[in-house]
Amino acid sequence: MYSEELRRKAARVADKKAAIGPDVDLGMFESAPVPHKYLADEELCELPEEEQKHLLMAGLDVTQKDRGGTYFQKDTSVIHCDSRQEGIEVLPIRRALEQKDWVRDYYWKLVAVDTDKYTAAAELNLHDGYVIRSLPGAKSIYPIQACLYLDKDSLQQNVHNIIIAEEDSELHIITGCATSPHLKKGAHVGISEFFVKKNAKLSFTMIHNWAEDMVVRPRSAARVEEGGLFINNYVCMKPVKTLQMYPVTHLVGEGAVARFYSIIVGSPGSEFDVGGRIFLKKPGTRAEIVARTISNGAKIIARGHLIGEVPEIRAHLECKGLILKGGVIHAIPELEGHVEGVEMSHEAAVGKIAQEEISYLMSRGLTADEAASTIVRGFLNVDIPGLPPQLKAEIDKVIEQSDKDMM
Repeated sequence: MYSEELRRKAARVADKKAAIGPDVDLGMFESAPVPHKYLADEELCELPEEEQKHLLMAGLDVTQKDRGGTYFQKDTSVIHCDSRQEGIEVLPIRRALEQKDWVRDYYWKLVAVDTDKYTAAAELNLHDGYVIRSLPGAKSIYPIQACLYLDKDSLQQNVHNIIIAEEDSELHIITGCATSPHLKKGAHVGISEFFVKKNAKLSFTMIHNWAEDMVVRPRSAARVEEGGLFINNYVCMKPVKTLQMYPVTHLVGEGAVARFYSIIVGSPGSEFDVGGRIFLKKPGTRAEIVARTISNGAKIIARGHLIGEVPEIRAHLECKGLILKGGVIHAIPELEGHVEGVEMSHEAAVGKIAQEEISYLMSRGLTADEAASTIVRGFLNVDIPGLPPQLKAEIDKVIEQSDKDMM
């Protein structure tokens, strides 16, 4: 009965214009199931070398070295799923919904199924997705890796993810979305719901490595309880046709903290409408949104919205953009204080590489290209407190590997 109600709500908006962001005709894509063989550990390492490189650029290491578990979905099929650490559960969501009654307590609780036609599509034709959960008191030694991979051209991949950090636990996830080297066109619709319980810590790093003609529509929300910490990192340095997302976090317990960090490089023809919104609902809550964007001919809208609902909260928003080779960067910072005693600030800037900086580095022996590359890497170097060394190394690696393409 519960599932029927969800589907009725979804059906009411399935064919309507999207409520958020540029509209996309989902009728251009196929959504029929695409079967793939399940791969054992050793079979992952037998994937073609070029495919492995694409996966690595999205954070998935097929050797599973320094990983606490893996979820790997190819098109609509789960081809690998396991946990290597006690106290950490990794499950495909379709199986979890069938076998774990508690999953229903989190399914569609933070994101409304009838938000827009993309959320509706995820419910009406769910392919799969993951449930990752750290049990009370468990500490993630190595990050869990998850990858949502598109191999079939013109496919619309619909996923729903639930991530739960139980009380006093610590969970680190690196999730990548990528396409195969030959893919030209596709769509990805992803729902993610995050639950950070009392005194828990969750860091979630998403790396996108899409094809140039990809349509991407993530929809996500988080709930952070007393003393909890949620770090949400987003890295996209490859072309994409259109990407729109606006994650929302609710800080519902005293002392809860949320930090959003994003690094985006837009190529010619790419359109990004990205940002984040954080509600500070209890005294002592803290929030930070930091965005670094570079346009090489893309259109980038960078949003940020902080809402202070009670006294004794602190929040900061920072959005900086760099235009290298044309395009548009539109920064939209918003601060919303509802009572006396809130402390909120923002900083926004859009500019170009200063010629005097280039000249200084060239006087130190660098070529013009090397000088520009050094400045860009420094611009993208965002200090993210609370990240384990393994995750920071992954982000640094993606930035370095993408540097030549970017310049």
